[in-house]
Amino acid sequence: MLVKRMLEDIEKFIDSEIRPYMNSHGGDIEIVSLKDGILRLKFTGACFACPTSMATFDEIVSGRILPAFEELKDVLLINDVDQSMLDMAKKILEHKL
Repeated sequence: MLVKRMLEDIEKFIDSEIRPYMNSHGGDIEIVSLKDGILRLKFTGACFACPTSMATFDEIVSGRILPAFEELKDVLLINDVDQSMLDMAKKILEHKL
């Protein structure tokens, strides 16, 4: 139950402190998982492939989340391919775009 509560608190923090910045750049951020004190996140939209995504992650995401949640050991960025990018690639390959 503690993990669920912590995830809710982190989501609220992201909504108020991080997501507005990400959205202003055409992207977003999603929580992938929280296990053993390790928070895994992924960027979506324009932020997924942005050349400055690691700087954004280090300074704006990890740099704000870790101090706000002392229970966390680390925050990691997962670089899975965004589903919207896969859908776009499929349309291009099928000549539907």
